[in-house]
Formats: sequence, C-alpha cells, structure tokens
Amino acid sequence: MPSSIEPLSVESAPRRERYDAVIVGSGPNGLAAGITIAEKGRSVLVLEAADTIGGGMRSAELTLPGFVHDVCSAIHPLGTASPMFGRLPLEAYGLSWVHSPLPLAHPLDDGRAVAVERSLQQTAANLGADAAAYHRLLDPLVERADMLLDQVLGPLRVPRHPRLMARFGLRGWRSAQSLAMRTFRDTAARGMFAGMAAHSVLPLDRKLTASVGLLFCVTAHSGGWPFPRGGSQQLADALGRYLLDLGGEIVTSWRVASMRDIPACDAVVFDTNPRQMSRIAGDQLPARFRRKLERFRHGPGVFKIDWALDGPIPWTAEACHRAATVHVGGTFEQIATSERAAWSARPADEPFVLVAQTSRFDGSRSPEGKHTGWAYCHVPHGSTLDMTESIESQMERFAPGFRERILARHVIAPADLERRNANCVGGDITGGVMDLRQLFTRPTARWVPYSTPNPRLFLGSSSTPPGAGVHGMCGYHAAQAALKTVLRD
Repeated sequence: MPSSIEPLSVESAPRRERYDAVIVGSGPNGLAAGITIAEKGRSVLVLEAADTIGGGMRSAELTLPGFVHDVCSAIHPLGTASPMFGRLPLEAYGLSWVHSPLPLAHPLDDGRAVAVERSLQQTAANLGADAAAYHRLLDPLVERADMLLDQVLGPLRVPRHPRLMARFGLRGWRSAQSLAMRTFRDTAARGMFAGMAAHSVLPLDRKLTASVGLLFCVTAHSGGWPFPRGGSQQLADALGRYLLDLGGEIVTSWRVASMRDIPACDAVVFDTNPRQMSRIAGDQLPARFRRKLERFRHGPGVFKIDWALDGPIPWTAEACHRAATVHVGGTFEQIATSERAAWSARPADEPFVLVAQTSRFDGSRSPEGKHTGWAYCHVPHGSTLDMTESIESQMERFAPGFRERILARHVIAPADLERRNANCVGGDITGGVMDLRQLFTRPTARWVPYSTPNPRLFLGSSSTPPGAGVHGMCGYHAAQAALKTVLRD
C-alpha cells in the first residue's frame, strides 16, 4: 500500500492491446467489478465517458467557490456495511468516513423530531408508546445485521440463514403502509417509517416497500449512515487508487458507443443501464434478448437542489441539528401522498424531501461559518416541472428562516441528471423500478442475472440485484460471474 496518498492518476488511452476484463463505467459497481477481478491478478481496464470517475459518487463546486456539493449520492447507509466496500483498505487510500451523532432525524409539525440513534434501545425510547413495538420489530434483525445484509445484497438464492430470512421476509413482504399501521400507534413512528420506506421510490401501499423501510432502519442501528469526508468523490477516488495499486488501469473521457470502442478482452462488464448495454453490444447479443433489455422499466426521477448557505439550516427541532440526514415530509399520510404522486402526471405540492447537511460535521465542505445543503424529492419520470418553490416551502415548514440563509442555489432536474449520468434514465437514480415484477428479474429472468446469452458480456450496474445504493455489490456479483466462467477463477 502507498505510504502517502497520491492524487488519482488516470490514463488518456489504454496501455495494452488486450485485457482480461474491460469495465464500461466507473460508478460504485464498475469500480467494484474492476477491483474484484484485479484482486485475482487479472488485467483490468475501466473506461469512463466523463472526465472524472465516480458515476453517482461525484463532488463539485456547484454554487460558489469553496462550497463542495455532492452531485448525486451524499450519505451512504451501505458504505461500510457493504460486504464489498467494508472489507477494502480504503482508509489507506485517502478515505475517511464521517458519522453524525444521529444517523437520521425526522421532524414533525409540533416542533419535535423523531431521533433515530445508532442505539436501537435509545431510538425505541424516543418513540414513547411505540417503544416496545419498535424494539420487537427491529431487534432480531439488528442483532444479525451482518448475516442479513450479506443475504439481501445479492441475487435470489437459497438462504444461508433461513430463520433470519423468514423473519425478515414475513415482515418485509408487506407494504410499508400495512406494516406501519399494524405495528405502530402514534404518528411519530409511522411518519419516520414512511420516510425510511420512501427510499424504495414506490407508492407505500405496494408490496415489498416494508422491506426497504426495515433495511434502512437496520443500517442506521448497525453501521450508521456515514459519508466521506471531503465529498463522495473521495470514495470514488479511494476505490480508483486501490484499483490502480492492484495493477488496473482507468481511462476517462472515453465514451463507449459500440463494441468497437472497447479494446480486445476476454470479458466485458457493463456498469450501464440495460438499454445502453443493448445499444453498445449491438448484434453481439440476440435480438430477442436486446428487446428484453429495451423493455426494462425505469421509475420516477428526482429533482435536486444544492444550496450555499450563510449558516446552518435553522431547524425548529433540536434533533435535526445532530443528524447529517433529515427526512422532511411529516406524517405517514403526507409522505405516502407524495410518493404516490411521483407515479402520476404531476408531483405533490408538498413533496417528501431527503435532506443532507454534511457541512455541519465536515468543515472541508464550505468556507468557515458557511454551510452547504443538499436535497431532492421524487418526481414523475422525466418531469420538467420546477420543484424549487415546493422544496424550499417544505424546508421553511420545519426550519423557519431557511430562505434567508440561501446565498446561491444549483438545480438539477431529471433531464440534467441523465445528461450527467446516462444510467439515470428520466432522472431515475435507482437503476430501474424495484417492485415485485422487477426486483429479482433485473434486467431479465435469468438464473445468473448478471450474465447474457453472449458468454463474455456481463451487466453489473444497479439494474441488477441487489439494486440501487452505493455498495458495489452488483459489480461484485457480475465480476464473480465472469471469474467463474470466461476468466476461470
């Protein structure tokens, strides 16, 4: 390992005539795939169309000089909990994780906030009449969080821990609405769980949305919700440095439009959406399979705002000042209305807003005395409606005086997001709808979902199991599939 942290060094063109594996795309899954193959001593090349690596893990001065904003992902609930990233020596390559005192706060209209602590017991105590119910629901899962995450962060397979998965499945199979209404009595616990489940980007009366809410609760209590000091780009760069140290190569500003743009190799792993893979691979995939890839369904998009602020967000509730992540939406019913509207022709007037305030706990993000704010809401696929007023009204609802602290703002609409990252079709950051129909048939129904009819082509993006999130497991499993077949690990 290097004794000092060097700047990430990339190439302008491939150095070899032939590689064992070429990775198309340098998001968390592309880098994970490259690392997994390079750790086996194989030659690896990562090709990235943008001028920096990272995919959704990019940071930039989007508003004013000295204000570092995360372009897409900011908080990483699976950053350290991921079986892939958790085992890598990324601290030796420049990564430093930051934990806020609370993983999450969920403000309410009466001036209180649900404080989700790292401690399950303390969180339960914060829920009053629902303390015992919350503890009963989460304790068996949090106690075996490592086993649970190892199982769910992968393709459909025979469970290694059947009793644990049965417990999780019986609860997670339901809708978030059903679980919350039958488990909790008060609006506080129900509203908090709605915010957790809303990360599914599905209407909260749909099956499986409870599983997403449970997983976000489990990660909050087991590993916390950390973020990289200095911006999400630091995680991408640490992964890139580790890959280079393993002998891999990275080339940026290299757009892959067809297979002719890919150097000779034994295996190609695509960290792209299914439609991109279909178009790049062309006649190297059967027409019938390509039609299936083209029919892959993408869901609602996001409308995102980054703010340069003259001071911290002036939350009414004290707990919100101690959390890097704040779920702004109110009650279960209000959040459910917002998430249902994202599947309609028009987003909600009072959207559920996911807020990150990393500069409160990381002084490298902004000039002294100033702060950054990061927020987005779910909107219909490809929506062109400006949600700035709606989002900022929601902020004022729980942080009166917020608008007075705005020095500058930068807006990213669904089309802007897709231009920055072609994987985000219509602004969809989840890699495609994650409902019953498409959760395990991502992108098609195959025993090994990362494989294709062409034995040397693999898909390892968030459009494969386990889906969205900065965890690298889609790329890891795709790389394992390649190692077991064409690369013969």
